[in-house]
Amino acid sequence: MSDHRPRKALPALLFAATVLSVFYAGASQSLPHPPQDVAERVRALHGTVAGLRAFAWALGQGWRFAVPLLAILVTHEAGHFVFARRHHVPASLPMFVPFPNLLGTMGAVISMRPIGSRNALVDIGAAGPLAGLVLAIPITAAGLALSPVEPLLPGGLLEGDSLLYLALKRLVCGPIAPGFDVQLHPMAFAGWTGLFMTMLNLLPVGQLDGGHVVYALAGPRADRWSRWFIGALLAYTALLVAALAVTAPAGGLTADRLQPAFIWGPWALITRIVLRLSGDRHPPAGDDALTPGRKAVAALSLALFVLLFMPLPLRLN
Repeated sequence: MSDHRPRKALPALLFAATVLSVFYAGASQSLPHPPQDVAERVRALHGTVAGLRAFAWALGQGWRFAVPLLAILVTHEAGHFVFARRHHVPASLPMFVPFPNLLGTMGAVISMRPIGSRNALVDIGAAGPLAGLVLAIPITAAGLALSPVEPLLPGGLLEGDSLLYLALKRLVCGPIAPGFDVQLHPMAFAGWTGLFMTMLNLLPVGQLDGGHVVYALAGPRADRWSRWFIGALLAYTALLVAALAVTAPAGGLTADRLQPAFIWGPWALITRIVLRLSGDRHPPAGDDALTPGRKAVAALSLALFVLLFMPLPLRLN
């Protein structure tokens, strides 16, 4: 019994930290001041206990973002976990990654032993993104329906567009005049975040979900393609930085303006480090031929990556 407790304790602790982090991100979006500032003002007037209650109240105001996003992420990881068990592949519980930034998390990972079948690799790799999208797409659409279309404000932070997100926005909000955009309801931003994180997981690199699918299709050649793709992301980051610098108005070249371009650079470096730690190769996955159904699922996963790809995930207006 004692051997299993650490494996359950760490995922539970990380999930609890992620819940707090995501609620904090949602509260910071919904309130005019961060939760700690709200708590400090109340504490100064009414004491420590009242300050703690105010902090808990402030965190609770983030539920419209936190609850739908956590539902998407949990469903994504449940898809992996269920299909790993179905194929008798030992897998850990999902280990969520708290990150108290604009999004509140960097998703989650599941540790699995090598998968000895290419068909199982497609099932397990694709199950997470497909399951998550079952929630992310309707959540995004419902959130867009709650989002007003208003004039753009100079210096505001805008979410990036993918082909799928643009289609949802056009379907729900209709044509949007130049100089206007959707002011995202927290539920819409949660859905957008779910789409963004699904896209990151579908990158055809290493042991990401997309990397699993590509390896199932191409075998060891996928290892070389992973390195090429990472190099392409780093080159793309350099081009984005150059483009933003050239188009910056006089005196407007600031770190804030360049910051959106650096989303891809760190992510490319992280995936390169992870690939390096695994010996620069994906674990072998057997030599069984993919069934027609698995080929269709693999093709759907790659098509979804194209539909979800955001050239510039965040940008300043």
